[in-house]
Amino acid sequence: MPKEINIKPISLDYSDTGNNNNKTLLLLHGLGSTKLDWQFQIAPFSKEYRVIAPDLRGHGKSFQENLNYGVDIMVEDVVSLLNQLNLSKVTPIGFSMGGAVAFQLACSYPNLVDKMVIVNSGPDFNGMGKLGDDLLNSRTAYLKTKGLEALAKEIAFNMFPEPQQEMLRNEFEKRCAANNFEAYYQSFVTLMEWGLGTKLKEIKTKTLVIASDMDYSSVDFKEAYVSRMQNAQLEVVKNSRHGVVLDQPDAFNEIVLDFLKNE
Repeated sequence: MPKEINIKPISLDYSDTGNNNNKTLLLLHGLGSTKLDWQFQIAPFSKEYRVIAPDLRGHGKSFQENLNYGVDIMVEDVVSLLNQLNLSKVTPIGFSMGGAVAFQLACSYPNLVDKMVIVNSGPDFNGMGKLGDDLLNSRTAYLKTKGLEALAKEIAFNMFPEPQQEMLRNEFEKRCAANNFEAYYQSFVTLMEWGLGTKLKEIKTKTLVIASDMDYSSVDFKEAYVSRMQNAQLEVVKNSRHGVVLDQPDAFNEIVLDFLKNE
């Protein structure tokens, strides 16, 4: 059952499952979604590991009025959660926006991080050039003119366009559309302002970067930042778009579990 922990000025809803005697995985979902991004990972990962999956600030059951937003703030929420759970070290697995939170966690609190998995994300949302500028401008304009429900429908279709993905598409659209407009808007804008810059090369954590072959950003983009890291490797999942944790869960889970078991 989901649990709740108080972190001033916010309460984070989270699930806590699995083997408390083994290492702990921290699953960090994407923008506009919830811990349900991990519906195909929590059960298999919990067979061997303790698995913590929060709804990040402003998302899902962790929404409250009048909050501040930003990747750094989400990191502080996560650190407070880990402290209150008496967890001294975790392996963050971050998808999209969750990848930014994982990167910042490893940079700001390296002693808390064992290994790290980054999924269809990057270390510099503010340094993506024309792709980032176009995304920021088009999405904010779309939000202001057509609203969040219309945007949710478009994002869900882009992520899960195949006929056999209708259930995934509908579920993701529903999650995204359920967001508070201001919480989504501020989460998105502050994410696009965030980046590690030269601090990326200071991260010593053993890192796995997972890229989909049909993600918004190219495999080349991921290869470029992996090459700047001290201890990182890249794996590519074929026939997958941005939501690889949902559209290719078996391949994704196998790659992650192999990485976790390889000391």
